[in-house]
Amino acid sequence: MLKKVNLKREAGSLHKLFTYLRVGQLNDHVLHVLTAENRTLDFHIHEDSDEMFYCIEGRFQIELDDGLVDIEEGDFIIIPIGVRHRPVCTGLAKCLLIERAGTLNKDNTGGAYEG
Repeated sequence: MLKKVNLKREAGSLHKLFTYLRVGQLNDHVLHVLTAENRTLDFHIHEDSDEMFYCIEGRFQIELDDGLVDIEEGDFIIIPIGVRHRPVCTGLAKCLLIERAGTLNKDNTGGAYEG
């Protein structure tokens, strides 16, 4: 049986910040929901995968070498392979991340990803 996923409900089930909850897989890409607040990660590059951020609730920014991109509820952004970036959260944000399996690790998640 196929499983329907409600992103708002899944993100709302996270009671601990910076927890990556796996909500699906699409071919070799993994979908995680995450709740973050008041955190800026280090700049990093993904060598083997594009990465997509979709804002479920709240707002955050993605900082690139040429400036900041505001991401608000309902927005998404795709970061291509090899583009240096970092998420910047100044308030509470709930988002969906999509990237190739194995892309997330402790180094590019501020030590939060448990795999």
